[in-house]
Amino acid sequence: MAPSTPGIRLLPNAITVLAMCSGLSAIQFALAGFYGLAIGAIAVAAVLDGLDGRIARMLDASSKMGAELDSLADAISFGVAPALVIYVWRFDDRLGWAISLVFAVCMVLRLARFNTLLEVEQPPYAKEFFVGVPAPAGGLLLLLPLIVDEQMHRSGWWSSTPVVMIWTVAVGVLAISRIPTLSVKTVRVPPSYAAPLLVAVAVLGAIIFIYPLVALIAAMVIYLAHLPYSVRRYRWLAKHPEAWEVAPADRRAIRRAHGVAARRLGLRRPLRGRVAGAALRAVRLPRRHAVRSTPPPPPRRDWRGAGIRRTQKNQTTPPDQPE
Repeated sequence: MAPSTPGIRLLPNAITVLAMCSGLSAIQFALAGFYGLAIGAIAVAAVLDGLDGRIARMLDASSKMGAELDSLADAISFGVAPALVIYVWRFDDRLGWAISLVFAVCMVLRLARFNTLLEVEQPPYAKEFFVGVPAPAGGLLLLLPLIVDEQMHRSGWWSSTPVVMIWTVAVGVLAISRIPTLSVKTVRVPPSYAAPLLVAVAVLGAIIFIYPLVALIAAMVIYLAHLPYSVRRYRWLAKHPEAWEVAPADRRAIRRAHGVAARRLGLRRPLRGRVAGAALRAVRLPRRHAVRSTPPPPPRRDWRGAGIRRTQKNQTTPPDQPE
């Protein structure tokens, strides 16, 4: 690709700056009491954050300054801004301020680790995953109680101060954890699925414009539900190096082939304390009908009924009397 002009090379950085401004505007909206606009501002920042990197790669305008600027914008838009929005909305004491600081620090640490991992050589399959929850998803996950509160137009258990505190710490822990999460940057769409995908995007856009808060809630719930699948996929790829450089369809074929081979070899899960058929009866029968080691006592005879008088032990017959 031919080198881009200086004006074009500034476009990704301009989008990054707009994302940072959108995140900072969320704080101003929260201070004014417009929590719906604050949620929308952070959501717009997440969309812009997903565009700047892709545009930089398409225009061959990636630079060291752009990478540093992107990390700084993410720390502000998805670390500082959501923490302050939650603090203004629900927290009003020192403990709440400490909880907000914990979340902001966790997001900054997560971004610092992300920049460090870029310089570390990793296996090929690792590029398909993030380490921990990424910054945009973490910022939106933190706002989930506020989003539900705005959608329901009333407060509930989800918006109580203890629940919001626990949720804030939990999202911060997910951000700095080692849980692998799927990265949409490596998703490739076959040409045959381009038209249906555009239709799906149009439907999704209509739903977002009509029911924006419901769409955000559904997106966050789906994202949380995908975590077990992401962990399982990561572990499977780590154990199958032959699937690292192949397409997803070929990976499914490899997975099916491994399953067929296991069935042909008769590899089955061990029975946990259970035996089938006759073996079950053979194993459980001695437990139910235990054989006594000592013979049963002899039956007692009724000497009186037979007319026989039983002699007592140590009893002697008296001698005959003299005449």
